[in-house]
Amino acid sequence: MTHQEFDTLEQLDDRAAGHLLSDSTHANANVSLIQIHDQRSAPGGVVRFKSILAQIENRLHRWPRARQRLQRVPLGIDRPYWVDDDLFDLEHHVRHIALPKPGDWRQFCIQASRLHARALDMDRPLWELYVIEGLDSFLDLPPGSFAVLIKTHLAVLEMSDLSKLTEGLCDPQAKPVSAAPPPSWFADSAPGPLALLQRGVWRSALTPWQLPWVAQRMLPAVRILAGGGVAEVQPMTRFNSVVSPYRVFETRRFAIGEFEQIAASVPGATLEDAVIAVCGGALRRYLIEQGELPANATLNAMTWHPGKPEGSSGKRGPATWRPRSLATDVEDPGEALVAVTSSATKYREVVPLAIRPALMGGQMPGEVSTHCVIRFIPAPERTQYLCGAHMSYTSAILPVRDGMGLAFAVTRYEGLVNISPTACRELVPDPERFAQCLRDSFQDSLARAQQHSQPPARPRGVARGKKK
Repeated sequence: MTHQEFDTLEQLDDRAAGHLLSDSTHANANVSLIQIHDQRSAPGGVVRFKSILAQIENRLHRWPRARQRLQRVPLGIDRPYWVDDDLFDLEHHVRHIALPKPGDWRQFCIQASRLHARALDMDRPLWELYVIEGLDSFLDLPPGSFAVLIKTHLAVLEMSDLSKLTEGLCDPQAKPVSAAPPPSWFADSAPGPLALLQRGVWRSALTPWQLPWVAQRMLPAVRILAGGGVAEVQPMTRFNSVVSPYRVFETRRFAIGEFEQIAASVPGATLEDAVIAVCGGALRRYLIEQGELPANATLNAMTWHPGKPEGSSGKRGPATWRPRSLATDVEDPGEALVAVTSSATKYREVVPLAIRPALMGGQMPGEVSTHCVIRFIPAPERTQYLCGAHMSYTSAILPVRDGMGLAFAVTRYEGLVNISPTACRELVPDPERFAQCLRDSFQDSLARAQQHSQPPARPRGVARGKKK
């Protein structure tokens, strides 16, 4: 293969390579998008699995990575390439399962956590889709609802693109529209091992200032041996421990209007500030119950915001990472929100954690220590339908790593804020209790906001003055 032919291949960039390097035997960079659909809006009130399979097949061309796999360079001297998978099998990636009776929310969370935790096959395109039926005992959902879990790797797409994944699979109207047949697809041949090896040596010779792939793989160990690895996090919590390969997942849904009411109770506070404060209140409650809340010090979160749309194209700018106080040392919800809001400008933005996996959950010189991750994930702005079935819920299961065993996914869809914590199962063995702490924290914040928004009551016997 000539150099010009190689130029048509796409090599992993810094972001994708960082996520790939961060994988270990007990923690991977999988992210799972979860949707729940109500079939009543579909034609005939029923959606068949074969209809979903056909819709996916007809729209694969909208996501080129769906039929591409990683092609590694021999000896690991260079970053892998994206190449077409000439053995692509759609039915290997799309699977159909059902919950056992009674099919309640707890069973679904357990099943979703297990699917999310399994490592992807790195020799195939890095995604799997599960259609999950048997959701017969969900509150606020009619029997017959089904879920879709789309698992992929952060090396494949940015978190900002999760909403595009949904919009590519679904439609903004219940009535399916007839579309043109998808373009024919034929896999291009992948370069051979010798060509890849020659290309890697050639690139190293032409760009010696770039850190070689093999050196990047060794860098985490070198930093730790040199004493420049993960700094001790103060204060330490159970979430700054080594994680196991097992995950737990939960969700609580809240009205956007009520979160806006909480934010309005503190001057300058935003809805995102209110969400961070509620997550901090949940963390405070849970650690108090465990007898582990650090005294006289607040915990902090590393928050991730998708880039804002730039220009008329709608393309988003770079995502931002910023440490934020969780105000876990403050008991009053209003005062906690004040502290969270003031921390918005207290800390500077930091390098995305994905490109320095050895420091995940730790700190670099001059950085603040963090104890969890909060990701604000964009969701479709319009109501979505899969084969006519109304998407009534969407959220995500996030990756967790050594030193950062708790992550919150936050999505906004159809007037609701969905907060979904993901954690290592050994660190949070009772996820339903943690979710209840999240609910209680929200209720306390809302009650405090409503109390302060009401005018003071007039003393008895004092008549209201008449207007002249």
